Amino acid sequence: MNFPKIWLLRHGQTEWNAEHRIQGQLESPLTPLGIEHARRQAELMKPVMAARPQCYVSPLGRAQQTADIALGGAPFVTDPRLAEAFAGVFQGMTLSEVAARYPQVHGANPRNLDLFCEAPGGEGYASFHARILDFLQALRGPSVVVAHGLLGQVMRGIVCGLDRDQMAALPNGQGCVYVLENGTETVLQ
Repeated sequence: MNFPKIWLLRHGQTEWNAEHRIQGQLESPLTPLGIEHARRQAELMKPVMAARPQCYVSPLGRAQQTADIALGGAPFVTDPRLAEAFAGVFQGMTLSEVAARYPQVHGANPRNLDLFCEAPGGEGYASFHARILDFLQALRGPSVVVAHGLLGQVMRGIVCGLDRDQMAALPNGQGCVYVLENGTETVLQ
C-alpha cells in the first residue's frame, strides 16, 4: 500500500510514562520533560509547518497538549481513530502490578504492544490495527499526526510493511519526529 507522506509525533512524556503506568485511553498530564519533548518537536517541525500540511491529533489530552506546543498553534483535526489502544483492565496499573496480577498474560507478552492488546476487556490487536489502517486509507495528502506510542508502532509498521512482531519491536521515541514516506521511515531528532 502507498500512503501520503506522514510526519508522526508521539506525545511528550507524561506522569504515568514516568511511573511505568499503563495509560491506554486514560488521561495523564505531560511532565516538565514531556513539555520539553514537545518544544523539541516544535523546532523540528518549523520548516514542515511553513507548508501548512493537514494536521490530525488524537482526542486524548496528552496528544492535544503536545500538538498545541509542537505544531506552533496551527489548526488541527481531532480524530478519534488516533486514540491509543484501549488496554482494558490494565489501564491505570503499573507494569509490575500487571505482572503480579496477570502473570500468564504478562509472561507471554514481553512487549508492550502485545501486552496491551491482550489485556482482558481491551480493544485487541485486530480492532486497533483496523482503525489505524482506516485512518491511513482516508489520508489525501501530506499529513502531520500527533498520537501515541503503540499507535505509532502500528502506523509505522503498516506504512513500512512490517509484521506485528516487527511493529512491537520498534522504538517509541518522545521528542522526535518519525517521517514516513514511500514505505520507509526516517527519524528527525
